[in-house]
Amino acid sequence: MSIIARYLTLEICKYVGFVLAVVVGIYVAVDFFEKIDDFLEAGLPLSKAFIFLIFKAPFIIAQILPVCVLLAVLIVFGLMTRTNEIVALKSSGVSLWQMLKPVFCLGLLFSIFLFFFSEVIVPITVGKANQIWLREVRNRSDAVSRGKNIWLRDDRQITHISYYDKKEKAIFDLTVYYFDDDFKLVRRIDAEKGIFEGDKWCLSELIEQTLDRKSKNYNVVLHDEIPETLGLLPEDLETVIKKSEEMSFKELLEYVRKVESEGYDATTYQVDLHAKVAFPFVCVILCIVGTGIAVRGKMKEGMPIGIAYGIGIAFLYWIFHSFCVSLGYGEMLPPWIAAWTANLVFLCFGVFNLLNVE
Repeated sequence: MSIIARYLTLEICKYVGFVLAVVVGIYVAVDFFEKIDDFLEAGLPLSKAFIFLIFKAPFIIAQILPVCVLLAVLIVFGLMTRTNEIVALKSSGVSLWQMLKPVFCLGLLFSIFLFFFSEVIVPITVGKANQIWLREVRNRSDAVSRGKNIWLRDDRQITHISYYDKKEKAIFDLTVYYFDDDFKLVRRIDAEKGIFEGDKWCLSELIEQTLDRKSKNYNVVLHDEIPETLGLLPEDLETVIKKSEEMSFKELLEYVRKVESEGYDATTYQVDLHAKVAFPFVCVILCIVGTGIAVRGKMKEGMPIGIAYGIGIAFLYWIFHSFCVSLGYGEMLPPWIAAWTANLVFLCFGVFNLLNVE
């Protein structure tokens, strides 16, 4: 590794660490003051709140690392521009490619790191953070999710749902058991599907079994469609089901295959699956965008303006990526296109900037 490559690598890594520490610190502080009342109301010690925030930190790191890489590149090249180091290097015969090559390689290394970090660390810590929030803070120990299957227990009711489609707010293969004070089964309903409309679930293809107190037998009634409250809302189910960020790529792939094999719509999870691969590459793409901004003279306008420009670019990427993913969820774009479109557009933008350097 040349002296220039070593210098750029060390400087960028230093500022990535600095920016990352500042942003994560600010986020943790804000989140702490937002949620501290919830922990105190649940009778939990402050140490539990700190443990919760520690478990949340890896997910935040994974989300903001690409932006930190972009800002680090802008800061390093901005400082080099201010001290005329870039002019001196060019005068000594160092080409622009020689300066940018280690930056691109470092961006690729950050992308690889982010992929494996999101695969190994994030699913575990996010799962533990959600467990603390749901079971200890929100006291939802009566709700359990195992794969697709969801079990919910109320005072005199046990509900089982085979699959919940959050896009359509629909439940499939529902079974609800109702008990009396002696925990004797007095009613059972089975439905193929239920869609949330207004404040009730519209259940279709329903079989209702009700205990006759006199004969001690169960009366069976078939319904094509019937409204039921069920004592739960879509928001309750969304907090229980295992989210994509709690699963590794392999787990999510297996989940998609299982959902599809059983005839359910897995579009949302397909989009998330492709996004798991696409998102880490943002690091190298924003490296290209950042160097394009820096070497085209944007940093000559001042460090704050250059950094603000970079933050604006990162914000536009996030908005555009979220928009494309939403189109994928709505089946308006194929899953892989929804996940990769923002990367392709911003890669073209970065390359265009570099090709037009004076």
